[in-house]
Amino acid sequence: MTTRQPVAAYLWRPWMICLLAALLYLTAVFLAHGSNALTFVTLGTRFTEHDPTGTEGYDGQFTYFIARDGWDAAPLLDVPAYRFQRILLPALAGALAFGNPNLLPWLLPALNLAALIAGVYLLEGLLSARGVSRWYALIYGLFPGVLMSVRLSLNEPWAYGLVLAAIWLRENGRFWLAAVACALAALAKETTLVFAAGFVLWELASRRWLAGFTFGLLAVLPFAVWQVVLTVHLGTPGLGSGGDLATPFEVIPFNGFLRIYTDTGNLRVFTAFAVFLLPTAIGPTLWAVWRTLHDLIHGERALEVFLLLANAAILPFVPFSTYREPLGMVRMLVGLVIAVLLYGAWQRNRRVLRYSSLWLALLALAVISG
Repeated sequence: MTTRQPVAAYLWRPWMICLLAALLYLTAVFLAHGSNALTFVTLGTRFTEHDPTGTEGYDGQFTYFIARDGWDAAPLLDVPAYRFQRILLPALAGALAFGNPNLLPWLLPALNLAALIAGVYLLEGLLSARGVSRWYALIYGLFPGVLMSVRLSLNEPWAYGLVLAAIWLRENGRFWLAAVACALAALAKETTLVFAAGFVLWELASRRWLAGFTFGLLAVLPFAVWQVVLTVHLGTPGLGSGGDLATPFEVIPFNGFLRIYTDTGNLRVFTAFAVFLLPTAIGPTLWAVWRTLHDLIHGERALEVFLLLANAAILPFVPFSTYREPLGMVRMLVGLVIAVLLYGAWQRNRRVLRYSSLWLALLALAVISG
């Protein structure tokens, strides 16, 4: 006879806590900005009124413009091809709005909230399967890189929710669906291609040559085809380091961080950024590179090692324009947060998992930014 669990055992899960926290956060933002749903897309007059001296707004406005106007949104975008390459979220929102632009400021955060909660739910399962508490999923669910992306109508919740779906699918023997999930993630945000690289390296290191080639092809091909479409319609592909005023990827490791001082000459500003970046980005990156290289030298070939290495390897070369923008850098860290949590769970290293919770201190950024 099966013993029934008490109802209370099912009442609280990490995804429920994240849902409640996100709803409270979104409600507070909505009320603080005059109960105007357009606050979730953060419009700037520089683009809506073509006023070069106007307000800049934030990146979510470009998602909104593309969802509302399709290809006609190009004049409203800072770098049209770069913004259009992140087509998944605006395409979903535009389709669900059925031509009613008034629905979009509500649909964008709603879709992102659904993706965030789905991602937390999947991460719960991945952590439990590795024998650690599912409650560590809160570190991802409350991390401001995704939580603030819900509030600002950005692409991270869908991009990384699909990454988590790809990991779950691959571990449950759904090779083809995992590759499709990776492909969709890249169409949500191109930075998730590092996870596809991690998958491919894992397959190749395990001598599954055909699987590695096939997975890489399936994960990258739709993104590559979309770049061709962008080139035909807009005259240039979307590949690049960012939108307006973005700087290129660096060649010297962590030069993007060092340029905060060398380009400004302001030691006080550099010190403030160092206090923010050293414990949250640079320190974890150096640790991850050292730990994964150590594992590989000693013969470890687990998926978690390759996912962590792929995410850590890109961060030293992040552009100066990303390092100098706190929210931009926090968004860049989402992949590392996921990879560290899975790695710590795979090793059942509770010290790694406990230290990961320190990332939640960045929630102060959400409070300050509003």
